[in-house]
Amino acid sequence: MSPCTSVSPVMHRCLCGQTKLIRCERCSEPLCSQDKTHKGCGYQDALTVPCTSALATGRMLNSTLTALITHVTPVCSHCRLHVDGLIWALGMKFAIDQINNSTSLLPGVKLGYDMYDTCFEPAVTLQPSLLFLTQNSTTGIGVLCNYSDYQPRVTAVIGPYMSSLCLLTAKLFSFFWIPQVSYGATSEKLSNTELYPTFYRAVPSDKSLMEAVVLLLTKLGWNWIAVIGSDDEYGRGAQEQFLNIAENHSICIAFEGIIPTDLADPNAKHYLEYTINLINSTQVNIIVLFSHSLSAQALLEHSIRMGLSKRVWIGTETWLLSDIATSIPNIQSIGIVLGFIMKTSPLPGFQDYVAHLFTSVEQEDFCQESRELNQHLSPDTLGTRCRQCDHVSLQAVLPSLSRAQVEPVHVAVYSVAHALHRALGCTQHQCPRAPIRPWQLLQFLDTFPFEANGQQFRFDQSHGISSGYKLIFWSWENDTLQYLFVGDYGESLYINESQMELHTKDFKEPTAECFKQCKPGQVRQTKGFHHCCYDCTDCPENTWNAKDSSTCTPCLQHQWSPARSTRCYDRSERYLFWTEPLTIALLTLMSITMSLACLAAVLFLKNLETPLVQASGGKLSLFALLTLLLLCLSCCLYIGKPSSNICMIQPMVYVLCLSACFSTFFIKSLEITLVTEFPHCAPTFLHWLTQRRAWLLVALCLLPECLICLGYLYLGPDYLVVDYKSLPTEVLLLCNTESWFAFALMHGYNGCLGSACFLCTFMVETSAKKYNFARGITFAFLIYFIVFIFFVAVFVTLKTILRSVAQIGTMLVISLGILVTYYIPKCYIIMLKPHLNTVDYFQNSIEEEPEDSSTRDNNPDPPSPAPQ
Repeated sequence: MSPCTSVSPVMHRCLCGQTKLIRCERCSEPLCSQDKTHKGCGYQDALTVPCTSALATGRMLNSTLTALITHVTPVCSHCRLHVDGLIWALGMKFAIDQINNSTSLLPGVKLGYDMYDTCFEPAVTLQPSLLFLTQNSTTGIGVLCNYSDYQPRVTAVIGPYMSSLCLLTAKLFSFFWIPQVSYGATSEKLSNTELYPTFYRAVPSDKSLMEAVVLLLTKLGWNWIAVIGSDDEYGRGAQEQFLNIAENHSICIAFEGIIPTDLADPNAKHYLEYTINLINSTQVNIIVLFSHSLSAQALLEHSIRMGLSKRVWIGTETWLLSDIATSIPNIQSIGIVLGFIMKTSPLPGFQDYVAHLFTSVEQEDFCQESRELNQHLSPDTLGTRCRQCDHVSLQAVLPSLSRAQVEPVHVAVYSVAHALHRALGCTQHQCPRAPIRPWQLLQFLDTFPFEANGQQFRFDQSHGISSGYKLIFWSWENDTLQYLFVGDYGESLYINESQMELHTKDFKEPTAECFKQCKPGQVRQTKGFHHCCYDCTDCPENTWNAKDSSTCTPCLQHQWSPARSTRCYDRSERYLFWTEPLTIALLTLMSITMSLACLAAVLFLKNLETPLVQASGGKLSLFALLTLLLLCLSCCLYIGKPSSNICMIQPMVYVLCLSACFSTFFIKSLEITLVTEFPHCAPTFLHWLTQRRAWLLVALCLLPECLICLGYLYLGPDYLVVDYKSLPTEVLLLCNTESWFAFALMHGYNGCLGSACFLCTFMVETSAKKYNFARGITFAFLIYFIVFIFFVAVFVTLKTILRSVAQIGTMLVISLGILVTYYIPKCYIIMLKPHLNTVDYFQNSIEEEPEDSSTRDNNPDPPSPAPQ
């Protein structure tokens, strides 16, 4: 628990001033003793009085200063000196004396006061609060329906310091419409002006402080922290407010701890040890502590006793500036300490004022007068005497005097004085004599600025004063603590990191990273037990993330993105372009093939009546070359951007051209078979394979393929597929097969024609003196079968533009195979060996192999294939 506001009994004579109308408490022999080395403990010290002058009938200002005290009864029986509390009490008296001595603020009016020590205990606080509500000059509280004309004992209340006590008293005073101005209560709950309409404070709320702490953590890159609060309204409220703000700034809380305020509780030690063990187990380096000085002292002492390694402690002025925390033995071993305190200005003349008071209490006349006044004090004003606090010296308070935050007390008193000035209608020279009700001060507190300590102040809409904060750093030099100002927070946070010694004994800055700030294109991936701890992982392909979040946003279907992308890009279309190298190579091969076919056609046409061309099929050979030209030209259907119509036409053109070509070879193969295998039937049937009837057979061979193509259109033609999945950055446009059954029929029919041609010719033998037509057909269809097997395997498995390449390659290789094996040798004879282009060499080029010599002697040679 924290110590109470301690006002040494020796000071009461000074607090009372020279007027006999002000009561001074408990002055006795020990109070004026020269032995001031004893640091007793605080007690309930209240200044609550009417003071009058010759010109005023009495104006009341009631001031309640709060402090911390360890006790469990309404009486401060066990306490200790709280130096800050004493300084606050003297600061209030200093402000009242300034006002009473002013000739312009309240001329002709002297402020009176009663001062009570709350001991940071609700029961102790409630006792004087009820006294303030009593009707003037009585000890009873009036129960009325309308309190507008009610005149309580006091006109306004200053204090208490703690938020928990203000929450208790604020509703009470608001019910009676008594203004209450605290100089230390920062709870955000008190910003609710509907619940606490008459509560004001000369300090900002915890919300501003929590925002400053969160910005500090963010700027220093500390996002793995522990938050500990004392088990009271200040600790719990500040912790809750901090967690709400930290959640929106990506700060991960390792654990939330609560430390007891009642240190006399048998379980208090267990709670403190448990908290230290949690700090160790979570390996957290940054600890944010919201606590009053006594609870902070207990936690820090346990951390030193349990050997907790150095940490970074971030605190507030409730314990950062307290002599209770700084006087802990070996306190510098806890590590780095920094935090925020309110921006305040020193009070000119205050230190001399305090020194003068301490000098005055050493005078015997002062003590004698105090003893006499004590005899006239009523029991309802006096509290229990705290003999342990009978002795205090200037040296005991001097170290805290220079750093104590006294200005909020000063501002609180002056706010009421200026409101009273306006409510009375005072001028620069005098104040009218008029009764004042407490509620009359409220409108002036709400709307008008006031001056204090040479500065302008004004209560905001939540009845607070936003003064900003200073960032201080504990710096130890030769075991002496210095408070370094290393930054400030107003509208923004400024930090002078060069003055902060943020390093440990190994000269490394403390780390507190549960995660790193993810870069654009990365997302958070939770790790471990704590949901706010995460690693940064890159967004995969086809997803993006422009902000630091936990999810990657998928791109739309027509878009793509690389890994770790911050945006999506439109996919480009992918098909077999005319300008790409592979296409150019295929077109070159197609040109060569067509050139060979055209050359062969020209030679055959020019030599149409020669025995070679006639034996090769004559005009049927020209028809075959024409279908090969059309087959090569159909390769262009596979290049460029496909469409549904093109996809439908591609396979039909391919199989029909090939069927037409194969039909001519089928006629020639049948002719060879008749001559070689069935020589006795040859004269009867050869005329069906020659002349004009051969064209009829070609048409009959082509008719089934045409019917199959009609069935292909009925069963389902090939269609255009827009594939977004196969390629990472492009949309693939390709033709897909709808009916594999129709595909098998179309290509199967050509395969049957090819098989028939191959079977009719591959066993034929020819005399060395005669030209072998069968050999060219056999090799042509052998190449066709080999190419077709590879084509089917590739066509079924490939789903890229290589499918089109495979189809073009298949058509060109088949065409080249036919040209090279069947037509080029004949062109060679026509061009380079014309002497072989005779009837003898070609008319009798196909003979049946004789079975024996007798057969050869008795049977004449079968007729050769007739020229066509």
